Amino acid sequence: MSVIKILSGLEGIDAKGLDADFAARIGFLEWAFALPGAATPEAARAALNVAPALVESAAAQTFVSYLHQASRHMMPPVRRSRAARIN
Repeated sequence: MSVIKILSGLEGIDAKGLDADFAARIGFLEWAFALPGAATPEAARAALNVAPALVESAAAQTFVSYLHQASRHMMPPVRRSRAARIN
């Protein structure tokens, strides 16, 4: 499903707090699983470019926040030697 459709659905929700977070999380997962490829930081940035600049509902704001978080590259884990892991 497209970001615009998800955001318009979330804008219609009058939820606050945990209910808004839950709706945003469901919307984010729906977006991620509907992508033709992997949900990469580049895909999240492309979604942010399509999303409206201003959203009003708490659920829509949280969804946009999830997209911002997903658009960041993560650092690979630092590998430690066996001796450092034991101590």
